[in-house]
Amino acid sequence: MGEHTQTLSDSNFDESVIKSSTPVLVDFWAEWCGPCRMIAPTVEALAADYAGKVTVGKVNVDDNPNTAMRFGIRSIPTLLLFKDGEVVDSIVGLADKARLQAVIEQHLPAAAGSA
Repeated sequence: MGEHTQTLSDSNFDESVIKSSTPVLVDFWAEWCGPCRMIAPTVEALAADYAGKVTVGKVNVDDNPNTAMRFGIRSIPTLLLFKDGEVVDSIVGLADKARLQAVIEQHLPAAAGSA
C-alpha cells in the first residue's frame, strides 16, 4: 500500500468507508490478480491527487471475503465509489486514470475542484 491509501478489512470497513464524511474509492483486489497489480499505481496516484477530498482504500478479497461478498464482488479489480455510506459508482476491470478521475469528479462538490 502507498502512503495515501488505507488498508481496509472486514473489521474496519464500516468505520472507514460507510461512516466516512468524504467520498471513499475502494479498490477490491488480490495478490494473484495481474490486472489488479497493473491498476495499483493509478489508484495510488489518485489517492495522492485527491488527498483530503477523497479517501482511497484497498480491500484484499482473499483476506476479507465477507466485505467482498457483501458488495457482490465477482470480478477483480473492482473499484466502488462510496458517498454518504452508499455505492454511487463502480468500475470493473482495468481503467485508465482519466476514466477514474471522471468518475470521482462527478461525485465531488463543485467547489472541491479538479485535482
